[in-house]
Amino acid sequence: MKNLFTLILSVLVVAPAFAAKVPMPSDMPKSYEAECASCHMAYPPGLLSEKSWQNVMSGLNKHFGTDASLDAKDQKEISVWLQNNAATKKKYNVVAPENRITKTSWFIREHDEIKADVWKRAGVKSPANCGACHTTAAEGIFSEKSISIPAK
Repeated sequence: MKNLFTLILSVLVVAPAFAAKVPMPSDMPKSYEAECASCHMAYPPGLLSEKSWQNVMSGLNKHFGTDASLDAKDQKEISVWLQNNAATKKKYNVVAPENRITKTSWFIREHDEIKADVWKRAGVKSPANCGACHTTAAEGIFSEKSISIPAK
């Protein structure tokens, strides 16, 4: 009976917590932080599929409306690292529409209760600004326990 209780507890409490963790691999190249995180948070590569990362990295000259071109060495280093650490879980391992994390079905499902005006608040700015609401986003933890939505 104790084992059954432990199993039920782990499925109801622990499993959702693990589902909200997409850790940053410890071998993150310095170029990723220097180049990518200089404009936005350093997204954990496990949030997109290998193909989506290929698409993102092959289109840096028009990276979501900005020219984010890199020198060949940094582009290759970051591309290889992102693809090697891309999503493998079925939930994340699909080609994201427009190669945007925020356009994936899992992202939309997780944020369906957020009203459109929240994304426009000065403290949030856009759905891509994970750290605005997820206080532990930089560590790859997106659990509901770490959410603090800016009032303005």
